[in-house]
Amino acid sequence: MRVRVSNLTGAALDYAVAVAEGATNLRENPHRFDKRLILTLAERLVFMEELRYSTDWAQGGPIIEREWICADRLMNGSWWACKRTNEGDAYLHQASGRTPLVAAMRCYVASKLGDKVEVPDCLFSKD
Repeated sequence: MRVRVSNLTGAALDYAVAVAEGATNLRENPHRFDKRLILTLAERLVFMEELRYSTDWAQGGPIIEREWICADRLMNGSWWACKRTNEGDAYLHQASGRTPLVAAMRCYVASKLGDKVEVPDCLFSKD
């Protein structure tokens, strides 16, 4: 499903971050009794449930630091994140979210993959 980055949350957002980090080949684990989703990231297999870029500072924080993403709290309590251009104060990419990690990861995905991304339907919660 093609989705706006501004609407991504949870596993769908974490998947998009993983793709921006170079992940490929999302699939069901081939082992008979373990049907969890896996993907290839940095030449190793990773279970999808281990990816928590949008909720775990140990995973999302290094991306924020490496990519020079800034986050600020808005008056309404939500967060806004931006990534500046190399030429000055213009914002190359920006995003919002209910937490600083969500806003920053949306900003990162948009900077790497564009404003819309392809995300497998199975990663969206059914509620």
